[in-house]
Amino acid sequence: MKDKLSFLPKLALVLFCLISLTYIAILGQSLLAPLLFSFLMGILLLPVANFLEQRFKFKRGLSTLVSVILMIAVIGGIVYFFGNQLSDLWADWPLLKEKADVSYHELQHWISKTFHVNSEKQLAYLNDSTEKALATSAAIVATTLATLSSTLLFLGFTLLFTFFILNYRRVLYTFLTSVFKEEHKEKVSEIVSQIQYIIKKYIIGLFLQMLIVSVLMITVLSLLGVKYAVLLGLVAGIFNVVPYLGIFFALLVSCLITFATAGAGKVLLVLIAFVGVHAVDGNLLMPLVVGSKVKINALFAFIGIVVGEMIWGISGMFLCIPYLAMLKIIFDRIDNLKPWGILMGEEHKPEKKKRVYRITKKIKLEEKD
Repeated sequence: MKDKLSFLPKLALVLFCLISLTYIAILGQSLLAPLLFSFLMGILLLPVANFLEQRFKFKRGLSTLVSVILMIAVIGGIVYFFGNQLSDLWADWPLLKEKADVSYHELQHWISKTFHVNSEKQLAYLNDSTEKALATSAAIVATTLATLSSTLLFLGFTLLFTFFILNYRRVLYTFLTSVFKEEHKEKVSEIVSQIQYIIKKYIIGLFLQMLIVSVLMITVLSLLGVKYAVLLGLVAGIFNVVPYLGIFFALLVSCLITFATAGAGKVLLVLIAFVGVHAVDGNLLMPLVVGSKVKINALFAFIGIVVGEMIWGISGMFLCIPYLAMLKIIFDRIDNLKPWGILMGEEHKPEKKKRVYRITKKIKLEEKD
């Protein structure tokens, strides 16, 4: 009875803390989301900053500034390349619109023939939907402008926070090791170093995985003769970072563009190409490139993606997996939290016992003259 009474206050306290943290995360999205993303970028740029300080004797501020400028250059190059591909798509927009009109009339004829719904009823339904969409056009424009401004604000905060985290990394490390008791200092240092090492490998692995998936998709789509193969391959590689949901979004975009440019025949080939590349990615690239040191099972990964999207939208979907990996590192190294680390990880398969053969008879070898 006493154990049950002590369990209920603990459960209430945990639920209260979770609700409070979620509420704070929703309120502080514009500050916390770029801060957490900057922390990941700081871990990724830390070897660059240390190399500049040790090899070229740069001061801390200068090495941090050069590292951030390199990050801006890389991101700017990716955005520029992606923008060129989008400009080609925009130049062919009248052709795509014409092809979409033809496909629409074919679909309309098929609906009339299959479901016996005449064209007038279909047009009436579409006109009604169009009027409703136009009625909310002002809200759509306002949402688009708000999204653009929040994206620019996110990028600005990310650059500033990355600079400050790199510049004051020693202060942050000293704080983390000093805030706990003396007997826990060694374990805290071990956890910090493990997080730094594994998350750095994890992020680099994700970038390599994104690059390889992009190259594979561009190659396969080019061989199939799909228009905008480079753009669709980049979309597939970038959104592949979001597990399970990203590949479906990239597949949807690719199928729509392929349907508008090449018809329904090649859509099936694109679908088969996506399934094949995703199978290669899940069975070969993910274990080899990203590694299995911190592997979150599909249940918690999916829950994390959904909760991240509910709290912070797209940025929450991108951030949830690395921070779930950090939590698993912490849980695995604290005795009271190890069950949670086991719950978040993959199932460990028992190792097969090797058979041991023993020689029971002694064999003598005699030399012959």
